[in-house]
Amino acid sequence: MIGDFFSFLFAAFVIDPIQSEVALRLEQARAPVAVVSQVNTCLSTTAPALLDRAAQDFWWAGSTIVSLTTGFTTPAELLDASNPACGAIATYLTQSAES
Repeated sequence: MIGDFFSFLFAAFVIDPIQSEVALRLEQARAPVAVVSQVNTCLSTTAPALLDRAAQDFWWAGSTIVSLTTGFTTPAELLDASNPACGAIATYLTQSAES
């Protein structure tokens, strides 16, 4: 029960901001449909992986929530750059956040 509540908090403070930032950046860039499709694939594989990690490592989950809400970590940094569906998107979002 506590794990479910913690997963809900993690999704609200981490997963939702990732999806929002990616959607906003794609809208601003007027990304083609193919890119949007790739992003949806990336998010559909990354979100469950992040939730699994949060469920297994409460310390990581808590520190990630704090880092994200305070701005020390960007949502783009949580995307799995080694995932073929996420690599280009993660790189683009990380580079655009730095500039």
